Amino acid sequence: MSTAPRIAFDDYLAISRLYSEYALAVDSGDWDLWPEFFTEDCTYKLVPRENHERGFPLATLLFESKGMLKDRVYGIRETLFHDPYYQRHVVSAPVVIAASENRFEAQANYAVFRTKLSRESTVFNVGRYIDVIKRTPAGLKFATRLCVYDSEMIPNSIIYPI
Repeated sequence: MSTAPRIAFDDYLAISRLYSEYALAVDSGDWDLWPEFFTEDCTYKLVPRENHERGFPLATLLFESKGMLKDRVYGIRETLFHDPYYQRHVVSAPVVIAASENRFEAQANYAVFRTKLSRESTVFNVGRYIDVIKRTPAGLKFATRLCVYDSEMIPNSIIYPI
């Protein structure tokens, strides 16, 4: 087992807060908040575990800038038709893998539960985040968010961010 780098407590607290506030934002349904967790030249990628482990480039979702994230928000609100549902994230404490003065690599496990109106809650997506986080004048932001989900089977559409 590798040893995690030593980082300042304030930095770890800020990273933990970034993960918590991200989950709160995407669960709230206030989609304008979502892109603000990212740098301008970010990457957000949702990929099955098998593809990730084999180094295959195919992704379920891939956005390569904050502008693309904003376009997705527009799509969620204006163009995508689906049964409405609520989602709730449960995210583990992040583990910092690498750190420098203005850049952190971190991982955390996640589980997303989905509740459709008038139905029971179900497990929707489970996996781990593999992130590159950068220090910016506006605070810590995700430069890269790789969501690696465990199941080979997923619902036929993923509308909201994981």
